[in-house]
Amino acid sequence: MLETLTVRDAVELAVVERSGFVESRHAGAAVVLSPEGEVVARHGNPDALILPRSSLKPLQAVAAVTAGAALDGEQLALGTASHTGTDRHVEVVREVLAAGGLTEDDLGCPPAWPSDAATRREMIADHADQARVRMNCSGKHALMLRACVATGWPTDGYLDPAHPLQQHIRDVIERLTGEKIAHTSVDGCGAPVHAMTLTGLARGIHRIGSASERSPFALHRVAGTLVRAVRENPWTIAGPREPDTIAIETLGVFAKGGAEGVMVMVAPNGATAALKMLDGSGRAATVVAATLLARAGALTDAEVATLTAALPLDVLGGGEPVGSIRPSASL
Repeated sequence: MLETLTVRDAVELAVVERSGFVESRHAGAAVVLSPEGEVVARHGNPDALILPRSSLKPLQAVAAVTAGAALDGEQLALGTASHTGTDRHVEVVREVLAAGGLTEDDLGCPPAWPSDAATRREMIADHADQARVRMNCSGKHALMLRACVATGWPTDGYLDPAHPLQQHIRDVIERLTGEKIAHTSVDGCGAPVHAMTLTGLARGIHRIGSASERSPFALHRVAGTLVRAVRENPWTIAGPREPDTIAIETLGVFAKGGAEGVMVMVAPNGATAALKMLDGSGRAATVVAATLLARAGALTDAEVATLTAALPLDVLGGGEPVGSIRPSASL
C-alpha cells in the first residue's frame, strides 16, 4: 500500500487571518536542504509520497534536453513553465514547434483558455476558441515533442508511459531524486506524473538548482543552463502577477509551483525548500517556501518582507485589506 501524505503526517504551515481572527489554517509537510544538499529542517513527514504535479517540470525539462531537445533562453524556460497563455507565451511555444517541423496539432495537452484574464477577454471578444497552445503546459509538451524529433522517436503517443521519451524521463527523474518511482498517475495535461517523497523532490530540485553550466557532467550542464534561462526570463515560468514570476524577479530564486499546493524553491546559494499543502491550496505556498529558506539563513527577513508585499496575500473586507495569509508562527 502506498504511504501517501495524510493528516497525521501534516503540521500547520500557514494561517489566514481576518480582522485579528484566524479563519483558516493550511497544514502540510515541508523539507529544507542546505546548499550542500543535507536535510536541515523537516516539518511534518516529508518522506510520505506526494504527486509533484507541475513542480516536476524542471526534472522533465532536463530529461527532454538530455534526450536531444537543444533549446536555450526563453524557449528552454517555457519548457518548464506553467504559463498563463499570453500571446507572448504562445509566440515562443509556436517558435519551438515550428523549428522542429511541428504544429499545434501535434500537442497532446488538451485545449484550454488562457488563465491570463486580459488575454482571455480579448480572445472571447475576437470569437476565438480554446487552443492547445494556450494550455499552461504547452511549453513542456513542445519541449517533449522536440526531444522526440531530435532523437527519432515517434511523436505519436509521446505521452504514453511506455514511450521511449517517457522511459528516459523516468530514468532521469530517478537519477536526480535518488528514488525509484513508486507510482505513476496522469497529470492534468495528460503527461505522466510520478509519485515521490518531498525529500526526493527536494533532492532532485536541489541538484538542478545548484548545478553549474561548467560541470564536467552533461546532465548538470543542462540543469545549469535551464536555471539560468528561467532566472533571465522570469515572465516565461508563469506570467504577470503570478507567484513564481514574482518570486524569481524579487529574490533571484528558482521557483516552481505545482497544482494541489506543491512548491519548490532554490535560493541563490543552493538551499532548497519543498512543500505540499495537504488541502491542495497553493495560495500560501510561495511565501511559506521563502520563509523556510529564511529560517535556514538562505534569504533575509527583509527579502521575504519584500516578496510578501508583492504577492496577493491580503484578506479583503469590503474591498479593503483586513488581514493576511501568512506563514505559521511555528515554522
